[in-house]
Amino acid sequence: MLLHWTIFTGSAVNAAAIAGLALIGFFLIRGIPKAFSQRFDDIMRKAIGISIVYLGISGVLDNQNFLLLLLSMVIGGIIGELINIDGFMNRIGLLAEKKLKIGSGDQTFSKAFVSTSILFCSGSMAILGSLQSGLTGTHEILFAKAALDGTISLIFGASMGIGVAFSAIPVFIYQSLIALASMAASSLLTADIIREMAAVGSLIIAATGLNFLGLTEFKIANYIPAIFIPIAYLTFF
Repeated sequence: MLLHWTIFTGSAVNAAAIAGLALIGFFLIRGIPKAFSQRFDDIMRKAIGISIVYLGISGVLDNQNFLLLLLSMVIGGIIGELINIDGFMNRIGLLAEKKLKIGSGDQTFSKAFVSTSILFCSGSMAILGSLQSGLTGTHEILFAKAALDGTISLIFGASMGIGVAFSAIPVFIYQSLIALASMAASSLLTADIIREMAAVGSLIIAATGLNFLGLTEFKIANYIPAIFIPIAYLTFF
């Protein structure tokens, strides 16, 4: 039973870093003059956006099966659109905003919650780190991810609002489920499957960066199922 609990350590540290630093950013920004914060908000968003694009592209370069990458994005995107994951996550964000009586009714909370949830969940580090936790019981990747996500949360908490802090919840659930699933199916997850899952996740995170830059309007959440298509493809074909 001890092993079952310790596999959540990496996810818990990651979630705590997101929530804690997002709250610090959110409350600190109130003490900074608005004119000053607006002056640098665009610079911060663009700097982070282009960095996210680079992070995603660098992960995609590990892909060794372009056809699988393409099929994963197409099939996963169709599944996500049919399920309407993006709409579901937006409804959760709006419901939380309403219940907590925060925000200004302009979907700021929901946008921050959904955008950062996808950003923190869809990258290769989320997959590889969770797999490491489940398969080996160690958490080095998720600890490194916690440092990266925490830095982003600090900035986004200041610029996008308190919704960023609540993205820690889906991050913890998502990564914990992957860790549990990998522990249960350790004999089925080959190095090829892990590599291709990570490549798909990296392409999604690159698209997330493009959204932050305002260049695209991908419904990123609807592509989450694409990350898991390589499991079925490489297992049965």
